[in-house]
Amino acid sequence: MLTPDTIHYSSISEIGKLFRNRTLSPVSFTEDLLDRIEKLDPSLHAFKIVTRKRALAEANAAEIAFAAGRDLSPLQGIPYAAKDIYDVQGLPTGAGTRLLDGNIATEDSMAIRLLSQAGMVLLGKTHTVQLAFGAVGINHDQGTPHNPWHSTPHSPGGSSSGSGVAVASGLAPIALGSDTGGSVRIPASLCGIVGLKTTIGRVSRTGVYPLSWTLDSVGPLTRTVHDAALVFDSLVGFDPADDTTRVDGVDVLTDLERGVNGLRIAFCESLLFREVDSEIESAVREAGETLRSLGAHLTSVKVSEVEESFGHEERALFVSAEACSENGPLLKEHFDQLDPIVSHPMRQGRTHRATDYFRTLRKWSHLRRKLHRTLSDIDILLGPTTPIPAFPIEEIDADMNSYEKFNALYSRNTAVGNILGLCGISLPCGFTSQGLPIGLMIYAKPFQEQLLLRAAFSYEQASDWSKLNPDLSWIK
Repeated sequence: MLTPDTIHYSSISEIGKLFRNRTLSPVSFTEDLLDRIEKLDPSLHAFKIVTRKRALAEANAAEIAFAAGRDLSPLQGIPYAAKDIYDVQGLPTGAGTRLLDGNIATEDSMAIRLLSQAGMVLLGKTHTVQLAFGAVGINHDQGTPHNPWHSTPHSPGGSSSGSGVAVASGLAPIALGSDTGGSVRIPASLCGIVGLKTTIGRVSRTGVYPLSWTLDSVGPLTRTVHDAALVFDSLVGFDPADDTTRVDGVDVLTDLERGVNGLRIAFCESLLFREVDSEIESAVREAGETLRSLGAHLTSVKVSEVEESFGHEERALFVSAEACSENGPLLKEHFDQLDPIVSHPMRQGRTHRATDYFRTLRKWSHLRRKLHRTLSDIDILLGPTTPIPAFPIEEIDADMNSYEKFNALYSRNTAVGNILGLCGISLPCGFTSQGLPIGLMIYAKPFQEQLLLRAAFSYEQASDWSKLNPDLSWIK
């Protein structure tokens, strides 16, 4: 039974049921969340902008629609937040830096537009790493969101740091993020929630501030796998303004509850399990055994393409080069004003040779074709989302060498999915002895989100990890 203490951590389906039986109104729930943000966010620092006026107007529209018997979608009346790289009409798209305070959007991004059409309620925009370039979640310019699972500041994961903290803290049922090398899945893992990385081409990126056009994807951070599937279902589709999107759609909801009986699932050995924290490895292996008990055929494989794809320096230079291309005028005029943890890799990207850039493109294209053959007998790959749990910000940010070490570690297992074009999801599978969340990463082949979500849903239903919430009593 939902209570005032638990409703903030409820799923979309639970909240929607209350809306539809008139037990809860969209306006009162939105007001409640806005009050909660006002009370808790000074300590959590998840939100950059709170769109109170728009939120109440959209909540009122949803309430009127319910009263008139109009039900646009399962998302009608559900509040959400969006990472501050999504254009929202009339607001600055800041991308984590004060240098873009004047970058006012003239219209909503396609994702915001689609969620508005589904009847959702925008609470505001969440903090991100500067220019969305970093896996740790640190932002020296606008402040770092506080991982809610520890009173001492720990890494919230990046770059969708504010979105992860907002959902994990019960400030919003769902939040939009983006994933270039793990920026949805890393904060999901470190904050103990669900993060879906979609295949490029499934969801439009129109109106989303770019980091790397080759690798950028967008996706939701949610409380549950079912919630992620519902949001994905509303976002997926062709957009003529984003020529990567496909005309053909996908139905991820019909087969969501089919289970994993007969699916061929494998631990992705070697890189994903290299130098992994022992508690994390144990939790992930146990999650695999749970899937085996549900009828999956579980095995272990060494995927050479995963090993070959991950050259941290090569990927960092590639992303830096594309980021420099996207941010040319900004870098030309304000390079010295950037956060050093961003300007350092950007400096390398400015001198990256075109021959090396195209060589990397060719290499990754070859690996993707090769991987398709390697995984011909495998449906799902399993591994830890991050090889280490959230660490204290003070330790990570001690100096540039320490930051770069942690940044590389947090993105190692996730970045290979972007490089190889896989779809992926992170969901909770345990906690360390220090009470910090552990993320299970599930990979599926490109455009196989229906299998990905089906496997994730099966595991989630067989475990209780997603039902646990952080103790926020440290916030005074």
